[in-house]
Amino acid sequence: MLVPYAANVDVEALLDADAAPWRSTAPETIAMMGTPVGLQPTGAIRAAWTGKKIGAVERITVAALHTGSALAFRLEWADPTENRDLTDTTSFADAAAVLLPSTPASVAMTMGAPTAPVNAWYWRSDADGGRHVIGEGIGASRTIDVELVRARGVWKEGRWQVVIARALRIDTKEPVAQLEVGAKTGFAVAVWDGANSERGGIKAFSGDWRELVLDATKLARG
Repeated sequence: MLVPYAANVDVEALLDADAAPWRSTAPETIAMMGTPVGLQPTGAIRAAWTGKKIGAVERITVAALHTGSALAFRLEWADPTENRDLTDTTSFADAAAVLLPSTPASVAMTMGAPTAPVNAWYWRSDADGGRHVIGEGIGASRTIDVELVRARGVWKEGRWQVVIARALRIDTKEPVAQLEVGAKTGFAVAVWDGANSERGGIKAFSGDWRELVLDATKLARG
């Protein structure tokens, strides 16, 4: 995916999924798959989900824009139910994330590894905000910040529209993705359908890394 440069636009404006810059940005449609039951972190989870459908969301459209200093992703997918309110321990929130490699050796399918993490920019509907997450292998993820990742989601007419954004580079010692305009990296996306009791490793997933390049052409021209 080649990410266009959005001139004279700030991240706050891009958090509106209906903002004008998004209307002129062509999205990509990505087929999703359920994460394999064999990759779930415990035997109890594997046993509980054997024979059940993992990954209720089967396709998602993804668009992206960068401002020269920040990157925003716009995700949209069909979902007949809006799951925001957690009324008891058997209800779960809709959620989505964009995964980026923290190192050249990072693997998306396993949510990274201890020596090669992945960086997830995560949104959950019940909080309607962003979380900055590090994944260091199956069942090993941790939230490192709840402010640097900006996110907002709107559900209407049976569809979620979610924007997730972060500065290209941040000052931290944590193993996060540090991005540069013109450089090549990868991305993957994940979606959790609360109505299907999806949470943790139970989710729809786009598979291996897809190429991501932040276009430098218009930025270089000023």
